[in-house]
Amino acid sequence: MLTSALAGLAAGGTYALLGVCAVFTYRMVAVVNFTGAAIGAAGTFAMVLLNEQGVPLPAAVAMGIAFGALISALIGAVMARWFAGASAQTKAAVTVAILVGMIALGLRITGGQHPHRLPELFPGAAFSLAGVVITIAATVSILLAVAFTTGATLFLRHTRAGLQLRALSEHPMAAELTGIRTRLLTVLVWLVSGAASSLALMIVAPQRAPNFLSLSELIVPAFAAALLGFLRNFWLTVAGGIALGILEGVASNLVSLNQYRAGVPFLIILAILLWAQRGARWDEIR
Repeated sequence: MLTSALAGLAAGGTYALLGVCAVFTYRMVAVVNFTGAAIGAAGTFAMVLLNEQGVPLPAAVAMGIAFGALISALIGAVMARWFAGASAQTKAAVTVAILVGMIALGLRITGGQHPHRLPELFPGAAFSLAGVVITIAATVSILLAVAFTTGATLFLRHTRAGLQLRALSEHPMAAELTGIRTRLLTVLVWLVSGAASSLALMIVAPQRAPNFLSLSELIVPAFAAALLGFLRNFWLTVAGGIALGILEGVASNLVSLNQYRAGVPFLIILAILLWAQRGARWDEIR
């Protein structure tokens, strides 16, 4: 059981980093972004296709991250240009529409269900814990989630640009009137999020089905982690993502639960949404 739980740490670190990216985007530009995992999948498959064409892996990784960042920045530019004044529901619906289009295009370009060899960026074992080997991939994914969270927290609290981003998130119209370059900051937020998502997906991709759809579906556990952090708290999101990965690892070792493990994030999302509505339901009952 312990072995299975620790085996889920790599996925947990990825869920944590993707969840933190979702929280980062929501807190900075007030967009519930459903395209995060698909952006990461685009960057990952860009890396894979370049590597298959003979590009050395380090260069392919760098170009894949840059490609994911570019795609994310383009989406951010669209959101800033045409949907800056839209409601949160409209913005979320737009990202869902973009997600559907990205999956369709991604499956077409990458060959649908035809497998690709997804290289391991960090093969091998890092150390042993209670007799269980912890992989380098698991260690790196968790450290990246912690590093991104720490960096985002310090950036928002102690830099001028961070203060401007907080103003953009809380009062976008007032921020624009005071001369803050809101569109540029929005695009930069999306660019950073896209780069981080691409790297996260590259790390976990070898453990998943090698197709664009499977990687894009990782947005579900990522948002479960983000909701555990109430789309506000970075550290709760990190903890939630790691916990989800551990639960997934445990469920994979239980024959009776293995086939249902993909439903765990959905149950968590449903439970959190129902809990969030408890005040309104209690008022109706009274």
